[in-house]
Amino acid sequence: MNVSATLNVLKLLARPSLCVPHLTVPTFDLVTLPVSKALARANGGERPDIRAVVLDKDNCFAESRTNKVFKQYREHFNILKQLYQGPQLLVVSNSAGTDGYDYQEQASRLEKNTGVKVFRHSTKKPGCSSDVFKHICHTTRKNIYPVKKPSQIAVIGDRLFTDVIMANMMGAWSIWIEDGVVKDDGNLSRVEKRVSRLLGRLNIKPPRVEDGR
Repeated sequence: MNVSATLNVLKLLARPSLCVPHLTVPTFDLVTLPVSKALARANGGERPDIRAVVLDKDNCFAESRTNKVFKQYREHFNILKQLYQGPQLLVVSNSAGTDGYDYQEQASRLEKNTGVKVFRHSTKKPGCSSDVFKHICHTTRKNIYPVKKPSQIAVIGDRLFTDVIMANMMGAWSIWIEDGVVKDDGNLSRVEKRVSRLLGRLNIKPPRVEDGR
């Protein structure tokens, strides 16, 4: 059970906008690159200054319970790696990288297969948002363009209640992969999509990303 997600989902009662993404796309390979270009429409036509990208794994760029990039996404994934190099690209997963020997082994295999760092964390998404931000700031500090503000980060993932809430709690940009590698018709996915439709009908907008934060 993801206690972090359960506790943070309760925050939606007060701030339903936390699970509203800034951008929704069906699948990972349809995210326009560079990511700043994809988010321009959500930013009044101006490209935000995106210096780092956080990726979810399962059903985002990889099939669930696998530790390699989905075959049809490899070219797109490699372009993303070229645009956001080294510490500018980080995988944050609630499987690979969390506590437990098997999950740590998954993280090592994923890093070997993708060449991308996997964040190690004991608190699952979305509760690790501040830890993720601190990690990115620290690892990019020697870059020509280091990350200094949450507004310089984009989070891409297939879960509203983990990936999107984490991004919005952080103050970053959120991109929701609505369908994923395999269209998910499970109970959680159905609930998330019902919530998304309801908030859309209520005209609830995503949190404003503050450049000065």
